[in-house]
This record gives sequence, C-alpha cells and structure tokens, in this order.
Amino acid sequence: MVSREHNKGSSLHEKFQLLRSVTNSHAESETSIIVDASKYIKKLKQKVEKINNATTSEQYFCDPTDPMVTVETLEKGFMIKVTSGKNEAGMLVCVLEAFEDLGLDVVEARVS
Repeated sequence: MVSREHNKGSSLHEKFQLLRSVTNSHAESETSIIVDASKYIKKLKQKVEKINNATTSEQYFCDPTDPMVTVETLEKGFMIKVTSGKNEAGMLVCVLEAFEDLGLDVVEARVS
C-alpha cells in the first residue's frame, strides 16, 4: 500500500515538472524552477504592458477629433467620404477597421 505522503510528494513533483515545462525552465531544483517561473511571469507582464501601450497609441490615431462624414446612396451600395482637417497618421486604416467591425465590405479606398 502506498502512503498518503508519497502520493502528495509524487503529485507535487508532477506539478513542479509541469511548471518547469510551461516556463521552459531547465532547472532541476524546485527552488530554481520557482525562480524561473517568477522570471517568466515578469516577462509575460512586460509583454502585456507593451501590447496595452501599443493598443492605447492605436486608439489615439483611431479617435480623430474633427472628421466630416458624408454618405451618398449609389445604385449598388454607398459612397462614404471621410474628410479631416488634420493629417492623422493611420486614419485610413482606422476607418477601414471600423467598417470591417460593422460587417461592411470596402470595394475601393483612396487617400488624397
């Protein structure tokens, strides 16, 4: 019969091995595995911050303050004109993404 402590130890060892594999650690000792896991978590947090910062910058470009939008009905669809007094970098991309989010197909897009 196998003792409870042996089962607990075996289960804990399996969990450390799982943690080791998930964090790509090559450490052998449990303490080193935990240190590697901590470093791995810090790197993940930095990546998340970087993505959040990039998303915030993109939102800046996608939030023009003075666009004028006109919509004309055509025989087959619509012509939508977006005019802005500011030269916003990424304006066309933002407008196209907005149409895509609405489920609209853009047939032609021009910038002038």
